[in-house]
Amino acid sequence: MKTSPHRTNESYIQANNVWQEYNSHVVLERLNLQVKAGEFCTIVGTSGCGKTTFLRLLLGAEAPSRGQILLDGEPLAAEPDENRGIVFQRYSVFPHLTVLQNVVLGIELEHSWLLGRLFGVARRRAEDQAMAMIEKVGLAVARDKYPHELSGGMQQRLAIAQSLVKTPRVLLLDEPFGALDPGIRADMHNLILQLWQESGVTIFMITHDIKEGFHLGSRLLVFDKLRYDKQAPEAYGASITYDLPLAAQRNGILNEINESLAETAQYQRQAVV
Repeated sequence: MKTSPHRTNESYIQANNVWQEYNSHVVLERLNLQVKAGEFCTIVGTSGCGKTTFLRLLLGAEAPSRGQILLDGEPLAAEPDENRGIVFQRYSVFPHLTVLQNVVLGIELEHSWLLGRLFGVARRRAEDQAMAMIEKVGLAVARDKYPHELSGGMQQRLAIAQSLVKTPRVLLLDEPFGALDPGIRADMHNLILQLWQESGVTIFMITHDIKEGFHLGSRLLVFDKLRYDKQAPEAYGASITYDLPLAAQRNGILNEINESLAETAQYQRQAVV
């Protein structure tokens, strides 16, 4: 099992009986989870089973309908902050800014409520900090290029640099490599593992590729519905049905999860018909 050098034995993130409902539509129900600092949790499950909703709860973009999420023993902030970075499947960078400007902006926004834009010594320090992260993700030669001049893999490297430059405590990845070609995805896998090992950041990553989840994570979380009603498919929500530390003997578990997800997908198709 992969380990992070910064991991402790204390629960760092706790989800206590979390529900998320939108009127009569239940997305998540009875979700309980404890995660140690420095773990890399990969998340898999069928479409619509609440994976992205859970990430939004961790980000603070939404509050749970019921239950509570704690970060280091304290209630999670009710809005996104510098403690949590996020990278989406599509490259969430600013097209009118260069690589360097995109990464500096993350630092600048942290101070903008007090000082506005950074100038002089403060600006140079921000650029030095940004360049250190740009070099880590392998974009030093592209520092003055705009996003439209970059390949898909380079744009995603930029999005990762933008999220990590403020050294967040938690990094949320929503299918960050789904739009990339297989060869580029392999490079990105190596990059994210290297950055995780170096920073010790706690990571939650959604993927539709179970093999990718097994390869990258130190822990695999499978989201699925505990109960299902074909007559009212939205009446029940999903929870974590498998919570697996990733050890060497994975093939049997992988087959079992694939069968479970296939069964859920079949239920969903029947409900639509």
